[in-house]
Amino acid sequence: MRNSRAVLMIGVSAVLGLLAMIFAAQWLGQKAALATKKVVVVARDVQLGSALTADALKTVDWPSSSLPEGAMHDVKQADARVIRVALQRGEPVLESKLAPLGTKGGLSSIISSGKRAITVRVNEVIGVAGFALPGTLVDVMVNTKDEAEKPVSKIVLEQVLVLAVAQEASRDETKPKVVSAVTLELTPEQAEKLDLARSVGTLSLVLRNQLDKDAASTSGARKKDLLRISAEPEKPAVKKATSGNARPRIRPAVAKSAAPEKPQIELIKGMHRSSVEQR
Repeated sequence: MRNSRAVLMIGVSAVLGLLAMIFAAQWLGQKAALATKKVVVVARDVQLGSALTADALKTVDWPSSSLPEGAMHDVKQADARVIRVALQRGEPVLESKLAPLGTKGGLSSIISSGKRAITVRVNEVIGVAGFALPGTLVDVMVNTKDEAEKPVSKIVLEQVLVLAVAQEASRDETKPKVVSAVTLELTPEQAEKLDLARSVGTLSLVLRNQLDKDAASTSGARKKDLLRISAEPEKPAVKKATSGNARPRIRPAVAKSAAPEKPQIELIKGMHRSSVEQR
């Protein structure tokens, strides 16, 4: 009897524990569902420099514990704002990704404050075979003549951001494009230097790693550096005197000059002629 009662109590306890677990799971699920906020995201892919429209925006439930900084909660907050970076569908619209209020769409909206955009002509070689794409960093090198009118190549600008190639500013593509013009983002001082450089020589773009922030301290390359021409003529090698079993140097014999001939006196006796040396 006692055993039957004990088994019954254990069974009831197990059922009550299972029900408690089910109710607790449901309660936690409802609480998690309630701990969300509306966040504005883009409903389709949007290219940088574009103005957001109402049909390109929507709101979704976002967990309150992981809200991104600068997130917007009303579509009206982002309507007509210009984006500075390309946005993918479902990506939240953040204040840091938008241009200031009142900015119009286009390339000018993605230029950083205090910077300028300047376009330079390029070809397949100067444009790094089309790998100088929007968003990449390049150095600018000029080939000109120095004060002594000698050819020199020198890097004049470093870590320059490529804003656009031709008329495209999209940073989503990685396929190289051979174009005739590249637009760079520069400070006013750098823009002046670039404008002078392209008027006195030939420009080349040098593609660099985006994580490489070290400055290149070079004095430029000249013709003598290219051909490895030494400034001083080479001195002839001097042979050292040897000792030990070295053979003595034999000097060639100098021919002695022959003794001068003595004067002779010619004697004529009748039909006979003879010569006698003068003493």
